[in-house]
Amino acid sequence: MRLGRDRVLALGLLALCGGFWAASYDIRDLGFQTLGSAVWPRIILAALTTMCLIYLATGGRGAPVAAADSEAAGRAGAAAGWARRYRNPAICFGLFFLFLASLPYLGMLIGGTLFVFLALTCLGGHSPRALAAHAAIAAATIGGMWAIFTFALRVFLPPGVILPSF
Repeated sequence: MRLGRDRVLALGLLALCGGFWAASYDIRDLGFQTLGSAVWPRIILAALTTMCLIYLATGGRGAPVAAADSEAAGRAGAAAGWARRYRNPAICFGLFFLFLASLPYLGMLIGGTLFVFLALTCLGGHSPRALAAHAAIAAATIGGMWAIFTFALRVFLPPGVILPSF
């Protein structure tokens, strides 16, 4: 098994998961809940650890980086190539920071739906059929998540200025 950067990253993530797991034993148990306070963090950590183990097992199976790509990084036009390569992640991060900035005003329901719709539209096309699909996916996922947190789990999500009663 070759130790490439994917596997090194997977090992680092596994070490981080192990550290978080050890820190979960320091979570104070308040004694009035049915489940202990560390149950949900450990469930999430177990899922993350499983994904990291899969990443470790499959790391390095992709196509190797071409020599032309590494040569292109050294040329003067590398900035344009870099921007083209990382355009989608930059758009997603930008939209996420706009979502966070708009959260006090729009609230979780409107802001989250708008964020998912814009992210899908930026990444998935602008045809009328695609826009309808993006709107349906955004409304269903964020509306469902909002309903679960609000009614089933009794978590107060940011209501915003537009819909203060939600």
